Amino acid sequence: MSPTPDARSPRLSLAVQYAVPARGLPSRAQLRRWARAALERDARVTVRIVGGNEGRALNRRFRGKSRPTNVLTFVMRDRPRLEGDLALCAPVIAREARAQRRNTAAHYAHLVVHGVLHLQGYDHQDERDARRMERRESQIVVGLGYPDPYGSGGRREERGKGKKGRGDPRARRIASRLPPPASPAYG
Repeated sequence: MSPTPDARSPRLSLAVQYAVPARGLPSRAQLRRWARAALERDARVTVRIVGGNEGRALNRRFRGKSRPTNVLTFVMRDRPRLEGDLALCAPVIAREARAQRRNTAAHYAHLVVHGVLHLQGYDHQDERDARRMERRESQIVVGLGYPDPYGSGGRREERGKGKKGRGDPRARRIASRLPPPASPAYG
C-alpha cells in the first residue's frame, strides 16, 4: 500500500545543549536520529544533557525528589506544533548503563525515545498505559538496531511515577526560547 500523496514524515526542529563536556556523549546527529524515530507529529524539541547537580536541581524543583533522574520531559506546548524539552542526566545514564550491562548509546537512545513519547502524550501512570508505552518504545528502539530495553536483562519502569511536579513559570528554563512549562515534568 503506498502512502497518500500528502503523507510525510513529521518535521523535527531540534536544539541540542551540552551542559557537560560532550566527549563520550551522543552526537547531535545521534540525538536527532533517535528523536525522529519516535516522532509522530511535527515538533520543536530541545535536548539538554546535564550533570548531576543540574539534574538533581531540576528533579527537586519539578518532581519534588532530591536526586537526579535519567530523563525529565517538559511539555511546553502540545498544539498545534508540539514544543518541549528533554533533560538527560549524563552521570545517571552512564551509571544505569553500567549497572544494567547495557551499551551506553543504546540506553541514551531508549531514554530519548521515552522522553519524546512523553512529549506526545504517552505515559506510564497505570499498567495499561505503561504496557502501551513500553510496546511502542520497544518497537522504536529495536527498529534503531538496539536490543529491546524491556527484553531479557532490561529494567521495567517504576509504575505510577509519571506526573509529579507542576511547571514553575519562575523557574530557570532549560531552553530560554520557549515559554514557561505549561505542564508537569515527566520522569
